[in-house]
Parts: sequence; C-alpha cells; structure tokens
Amino acid sequence: MVLRRIATMGAALLVAGALAVGAAPTASAHSSTSGNRSLAAVLAKDGSGFDRSWNDFDIVDNAVQAVLKAKPDSAVKVLADGKTRVTAFLPTDRAFQLLVKDLTGTTYRSEKSVFTAVAGLGIDTVEAVLLYHVVPGATITYKQALKANGADLTMASGGTVRVKVRYVFIKLVDADPDDANPYVIKADINKGNKQIAHAIDRVLRPVNL
Repeated sequence: MVLRRIATMGAALLVAGALAVGAAPTASAHSSTSGNRSLAAVLAKDGSGFDRSWNDFDIVDNAVQAVLKAKPDSAVKVLADGKTRVTAFLPTDRAFQLLVKDLTGTTYRSEKSVFTAVAGLGIDTVEAVLLYHVVPGATITYKQALKANGADLTMASGGTVRVKVRYVFIKLVDADPDDANPYVIKADINKGNKQIAHAIDRVLRPVNL
C-alpha cells in the first residue's frame, strides 16, 4: 500500500535527518543577507486558516504547526529560527492536492480536506516530508540556483535533491524517478533574510512510490 510505504520510509528518513540537520549542504551558498525574519513568520502572515487560493501555502503552514505541536523539539523548528540559514522549497496548496490525488485516487476540492489526508499519513511522515524540502545552513537565491545545474542538495531529512536548470527554469529531481518533478514557480520569498524560500508546483517525494 502506497500510504503505508510512505510512512515506513518516512521513519527511516527521520533517522538520517537527525544526523543531517546543521550539516553544510553539498551546494552551499551563503549570501550577505542579514535579516532575521523566519520562514514560519512568512507562512503565518495570512493566518492559519484555509481559503480558496490554491497558490499559497496554507497546507504546508498547517503541516509545520501540526508537527511542532506534536513534537516541539522537531528539527522542523528551524523554520521558526530566523537567525539560522535555511533554504526551503515550499509546495503550494495545489501541489499537495496533486500529491493526495496520486496517492488516493481522489481529487479533494477543499484545502482542509487535502490537509486532513496529508495529516492522515502520520506526524512522523509529515515531518520527514517537510524536512525533505529544507536545505539547512544555506541561503540560496534564485540567481545562485540558476548557476547550480547538476548540483545535489543535501536536505534536512538526509536525502538529496538534484538541481536541473534550463534557461530560466529550475527543476528539482527528487527520489521518485517515476513521477513528474517540481519546478520553481515563485522565487526569493523572504529575500533579504537568512531564511529564504522558493515556491514549487509539486511536492518533493523522498522515496520511490
């Protein structure tokens, strides 16, 4: 069963992630940015509720909150520490809708329903998936990423993601070779701060589903 496999592999990734958080990524990029606004503050800016805009980050925001509520010492808390450099690739709400449809065969029409399905994978799995979207120790801007074709990023989960660049388009190649890989669709969220993010149109998959 696909969902059970995700949960099992998620636990394994967390073990690896415990060793990876705080380590320098393979493709590190430290800019001169000095702002300390955290990505958690950015995600919380429009509130924690769900809406009808599938292009924002309500689901990932609620996922971060759910993990930290259940596990206050989770490595995910780095997203609330604006003094620590990270680069996060944030799946849009639509990206999670596509993931849930792929996993369950059902297209959920509300963000809340999609989040419920994601949460149903279990906190440990949600935590592992979130950490697979975070590059610890680096502030990587869009301009820098454009020069990183072929680079392997070491994620906070312990897994790797490969950067593929074609012209001005950035694709991220995850651990699942059978499904479409995400593209960066909005860059440099929170630019000027140590923590920066880029929106992606699909969820990175830490295992081959």
